[in-house]
Amino acid sequence: MTQPSGETLIAADIGGTNARFCLAHIAPGGAITLGPPKTLPTRDHASFGDCWRAFTATLPGQAPRAAAIAIACPVGAEILQLTNSPWVIRPATLTQELGLDHLTIVNDFGAIGHAVSHLTPADLRHLAGPQIPPPAQGSTSIIGPGTGLGVAQLLRRNGHTHVIETEGGHGDFAPLDPLEDAILAQLRQRFGRVSNERIASGPGLGNLYQALAAIEGKTATPYDDATIWDAAINQTDPLAATALQRFCLSLGAIAGDIALAQGANSVLIAGGIIPRIAHMLPNTGFATRFAAKGRFSHYMAAIPIHLITHPQPGLLGAAAVYAAGKAGGL
Repeated sequence: MTQPSGETLIAADIGGTNARFCLAHIAPGGAITLGPPKTLPTRDHASFGDCWRAFTATLPGQAPRAAAIAIACPVGAEILQLTNSPWVIRPATLTQELGLDHLTIVNDFGAIGHAVSHLTPADLRHLAGPQIPPPAQGSTSIIGPGTGLGVAQLLRRNGHTHVIETEGGHGDFAPLDPLEDAILAQLRQRFGRVSNERIASGPGLGNLYQALAAIEGKTATPYDDATIWDAAINQTDPLAATALQRFCLSLGAIAGDIALAQGANSVLIAGGIIPRIAHMLPNTGFATRFAAKGRFSHYMAAIPIHLITHPQPGLLGAAAVYAAGKAGGL
């Protein structure tokens, strides 16, 4: 059988909870095809190198000697410390450690920004705002609640596309009503400073649940993250369901703040959490909180908000960054 022309590499998307890998093929024209992804829990591996070798051991032949890796932390330092994982990655020695000839490293939400140009309309689901496609020009805010709260900005202007990696999820949480004042006071006792990520993330639901239990004088059931999300979505625990309602309200407010700060004319939501609750968002006050920005409320109400439904935007974006670098586009 004739082998396809182009290049095959390993794409990786490393988060605080899971490391995702796949083979990615880049065609001569730049089209990207992803192979079947494999997800490995980070807690099962002592280091990124161990996790990498666990993946490459599953490949039928010799592993490609090129890779693109998206990592959930700032990537400009000599030592990369994942924000929500004990793994430490040293880029200077990674090529040799992994047996690679070519390596691209990108922030995880920077990768999602680069994936946007490769998405189709079928990869987007309308969540709120006007039911129009995201504008082809201007600023797009990309926000993703997962193990943490990822934030990036996509700026398209005069035929040029710029992906701006940020740590916007670590801004200060701003309460908007008396209950959130009380939630902030509870979380301050635990964390000192309370960032948006302490609220609008996978672990954030548990933080809200525990804070609400303390406010109401109840005993919080000791859920793990997965169990509390199931209890909240299925409404088997009324307090967990209340925490989820508050999560959605806060996410709307936080997303609106980020969009306002970035001058966005569209918002894309990514991450593994929101697809599970997308059907609930219209009834939670998410959109109302997003747009409730005082004198800028009309501006905010005109911003379309979509969910990225592509199953692996991080892997796609990592491969896209690699392809653009090889083509001289970065």
